[in-house]
Amino acid sequence: MSAPPRTLASSTRLLGVRWLRSSYSTGANNCVETARPASGPWAGLLAVRDSKAPAGPALLFTPASWREFLTAVR
Repeated sequence: MSAPPRTLASSTRLLGVRWLRSSYSTGANNCVETARPASGPWAGLLAVRDSKAPAGPALLFTPASWREFLTAVR
C-alpha cells in the first residue's frame, strides 16, 4: 500500500467536504480550516487549509499525526 498524499495543490479538489473553523476564530479571516473527506483517495485523512485562500493548497494529515501536532502545540 502506498503512503497517503501529504498535500493537494488545490483544496477545491476535495469535493463535498464541509470546511470548519475554530469557534475562537475572528471575522478577520486569518485562521485555518479543517475538513474530513469521507470518500475517495483522501478518506480518513484530515485536510487543513488557509481560510484566506480557500482555493489554495491543503495539507493532509493522518489522524495520529494531527493528534501529535495538537498535543505538541498545547
